[in-house]
Amino acid sequence: MVDRSGSADLSLSAGREMLTGPVDLRKKRRAGETIIQAFLFLCGAITILTTLGIIYVLGREALLFFGSGAVTLGEFFTGTQWQPQIGNFGVLPLVNATLMTTAIAMLIALPLGLMVAIYLSEYASARARSVLKPTLEVLAGIPTIVYGYFALTFMTPLLRQIFGRDVVEIYNTASAGIVMGILILPLISSMSEDALSAVPRSLREAAYGLGATRLETAVRIVVPAAISGIAAAFIVGISRAIGETMIVAIAAGAGPKLTFNPFEGAETMTGHIVRISGGDLSYGSIDYTSLFAIALLLFVMTLILNIISQRIVRLFREVYE
Repeated sequence: MVDRSGSADLSLSAGREMLTGPVDLRKKRRAGETIIQAFLFLCGAITILTTLGIIYVLGREALLFFGSGAVTLGEFFTGTQWQPQIGNFGVLPLVNATLMTTAIAMLIALPLGLMVAIYLSEYASARARSVLKPTLEVLAGIPTIVYGYFALTFMTPLLRQIFGRDVVEIYNTASAGIVMGILILPLISSMSEDALSAVPRSLREAAYGLGATRLETAVRIVVPAAISGIAAAFIVGISRAIGETMIVAIAAGAGPKLTFNPFEGAETMTGHIVRISGGDLSYGSIDYTSLFAIALLLFVMTLILNIISQRIVRLFREVYE
């Protein structure tokens, strides 16, 4: 017995098409999706326009500073004194203090952040991870001004007890850098842990099958496979340290000073901007426009680090099937 119901249905649908015309299979526009798409495009456009506006303002005021004839580009980048009152605009002391605090912070945050990420990804149980991850996020949510006073009231006295009061000044870059490392630690550990967790489980199982221990698998297999994400996390952490303001403004000291001693006070670029912008500066004065020159240099440094981060991610990215 032959079932002709299917052919009958096809005949009916074909006849219906002949009477009503072909069925329109094109994508129909939905008002809700169009509105959402337009809103997302608007958000992206606002972000781009805001960035361009910041670049325009920084560039305009910086051109006024360099166009005044008070300083040349060579003197600005190579001068060892920053004293606007007497016409010395050498940014090197501010850059040196910024790089010192950043280096100290990275010495604290990079190894600890990577070790925390390896523990969360390879060793921690689900219960331990559920406790540690929110704890790290709480550290990241503490206001930076609280970290600044923590550096001044706890870390500095601790360093003075260890190394001596005659060696460690009350305001110093070491305590600011150490606390900055604590601040950046959750960022680096979270990003690195995400990169490690993205490594396929099959690589770990293959290493275990060859007799590797859990530590050997983590160090020789998982970390090299996630090196692009880890490197990106490190560079993002460096950018975060360079742009940190309140910790260095409170704990590192005031007054530009070219020194390589971490136990002495020195003023960073962001700390100087905060200190000077809080005073009575007349619009268009040389002191006022000099702040925008420093801010533009800070913006360029951060931009270069972000470009390097993207290049590293593209260079070492590995795609697994």
